[in-house]
Amino acid sequence: MSSITQTKRITLPTSKISIFYREQGDVTRPVILLLHGFPSSSHQYRKLIPILAAKYRVIAPDLPGFGFTEVPKSPGNEFKYTFAALASTIGEFLDALEITTFSIYIFDYGAPTGLRLALERPHAVRAIISQNGNAYEAGLGAFWDPIRAFWAGQNTPAERDSLKKALLSFEATRWQYDEGTSDLSTIAPESYHLDYALLQRPGNDEIQIDLFRDYQSNVALYPDFHTYFRQSQVPLLAIWGENDQIFVPPGAEAFKQDLPRAEVVLIDAGHFAVESDAALIGEEILAFLGRNGV
Repeated sequence: MSSITQTKRITLPTSKISIFYREQGDVTRPVILLLHGFPSSSHQYRKLIPILAAKYRVIAPDLPGFGFTEVPKSPGNEFKYTFAALASTIGEFLDALEITTFSIYIFDYGAPTGLRLALERPHAVRAIISQNGNAYEAGLGAFWDPIRAFWAGQNTPAERDSLKKALLSFEATRWQYDEGTSDLSTIAPESYHLDYALLQRPGNDEIQIDLFRDYQSNVALYPDFHTYFRQSQVPLLAIWGENDQIFVPPGAEAFKQDLPRAEVVLIDAGHFAVESDAALIGEEILAFLGRNGV
């Protein structure tokens, strides 16, 4: 059992992607997979991992295009940055670690990534914790209006540049952490500084715009996600920063449409609630998993 969070790296056998991940906890215990969102990385879970690791094996990978995961570049075999590809990569990552069952914490981009995994291997998912991880139209706030306009456009250089200016700036990165946070002293400045620094890597701006463009494929899958919920009745905790303007609280309540026993907890926090309220979220998760025998 590791008493501290370890940083590790594994090269996947088929894709050759080098996945950077954080891990803590007894390897014989049930796994919790933490999937991060835009524009962050597994770094966002540095406070939560030790809390959950008291009872679970906790694993938090960096998605391709984020954090310290490295995607090889080879002519004629370029990695396509789509959510299907992100999910496939995480599936290969789980297989490489020989993880066959797990609970998932889904946040922001981690939600469509994790739920695509659930569609592919429904019997592997023991429970879902959704922290501002959306799966319903009702959860898409006004933040998405310019992105919806981008979906309706022609994907021109001018359209892409406009979205870069709006969503990839330092100010936009910091806003995602600060907006809706009741106590800004809980937000460590290195969080958004690191995110922004990694966004500045050559070519990463195009990767992020490709993913914004492809996010519409997730919305198209919402009905499939709902069918999975209804058929599986997977235990689900929606613990939501109620001041989030990106994924708004009706998205949390919507889970009850398909999962009547879903637990919904709204907290006084913003989008990055795990940054400001990790202790509260960790306590709620441990209690939820305990109630469900996970």
